[in-house]
Amino acid sequence: MALPVVAIVGRPNVGKSTLLNRIVGRREAIVEEKPGVTRDRKEVEADWQGREFLVVDTGGWLAGGSSVGDEMLDARVSLQAERAMAQADVVLLVVDVTVGVTEEDDRVANMLRRAKTPTLLVVNKVDGDTRDADVWAFASLGLGDPHPVSALHGRLTGDMLDALVAHLPDDHHQEPEQATPTAPAVSIVGRPNVGKSTLFNRLIGDERSVVHDMPGTTRDAIDTMVDTPDGPIRFVDTAGMRRKSRVDEPAEYYSLVRALQAIDRADAAVLVIDATEGVTHQDQRLAERIDAAGSPIVVLLNKWELLDAEQRADVRDQVEDRLAFLGYAPVLKGSALTGKGVHKLLPALREAIEAYHRRVPTRELNLLLQAAQSAHPAPSRVLYATQGATDPPTFTLFANRPLPATYLRYLERRIREHFDFGPTPLKLRVRRRSG
Repeated sequence: MALPVVAIVGRPNVGKSTLLNRIVGRREAIVEEKPGVTRDRKEVEADWQGREFLVVDTGGWLAGGSSVGDEMLDARVSLQAERAMAQADVVLLVVDVTVGVTEEDDRVANMLRRAKTPTLLVVNKVDGDTRDADVWAFASLGLGDPHPVSALHGRLTGDMLDALVAHLPDDHHQEPEQATPTAPAVSIVGRPNVGKSTLFNRLIGDERSVVHDMPGTTRDAIDTMVDTPDGPIRFVDTAGMRRKSRVDEPAEYYSLVRALQAIDRADAAVLVIDATEGVTHQDQRLAERIDAAGSPIVVLLNKWELLDAEQRADVRDQVEDRLAFLGYAPVLKGSALTGKGVHKLLPALREAIEAYHRRVPTRELNLLLQAAQSAHPAPSRVLYATQGATDPPTFTLFANRPLPATYLRYLERRIREHFDFGPTPLKLRVRRRSG
């Protein structure tokens, strides 16, 4: 049964992400002492006194916005916050006691009064008793008695959570009849501004991530469950990753950490490359990082429709040259913006994820290796082999002497082709058996 949704909203830099981290008891959202760090909606499961709910952190809400530059981005971030309000069962409107009531506070309060969604007015940064008297100025917003808290220090957050769970819908309190199977996670990764969030929104069918032509719009890893013909998939939109030498802001550093964590936890990854820029050195390094994590990779050459025939041939050559180590990975051409070619992504991911979890019979594996060695003998011989793990499929080969790297690649290719492992990486380990 779906969990009730609690949306945390408010203008920029009032402490919404700090409050989310306090509610869930760990650092889930990126926090920095300047406005604009949170831009997308981030959903995290939480519980209080046995009641489970979904907390949605949003970017700062600002009225208005123009059609250019940062103001257009502000407008899109504000739209995300408004969508979160509309979909929530309970809203936490966070305000800043150190600033007092602002025009933006009043406007978002007006929106919430019209929506009639149960709302708690949370007055943040009340770090001590000296601020208690200032809290009541926010009663003018017309949302009932304010709840003073210090999200940073945890002061009075328990009282606020008591009031929150009292407003949760009763029909969500039932326990699910049985646990649902864990959906595979697919991370969407790439350099900044290559179209990851556009692809993410295309796949989930919702304007969930903020899309803007300014690099670095996504600061955190945002995930959404999507029902597909082959079952649910959890898509994770990550921040664009740059070389560490260019990561000079604390928020950008934590974005990099979140993206790398998403890769390590993923069942598969979609590497988005801007075809108009070709395969860059950073694309190559990022592909190496995903490959080292053992995740299956599907490469998407985005913005393919913008290239002419000569440019397309050049990009294909770059893929063969610079991503040769991903020879097993499918390379798709398409457009996240128009959706052309994106329909091929789900079948490729399904094949990769199935192979990622596949285990093969030991007897069939050894018969295959015997046939492979008979066809192409090597100075050393594999005496026995077994699959020791999945995620990715990992094989241990027992040999009388070390095996040359070229021969290992030959055996890997035979295993991949025979068992139809397709676009998933394989790991082969050799152990020398004495005597």
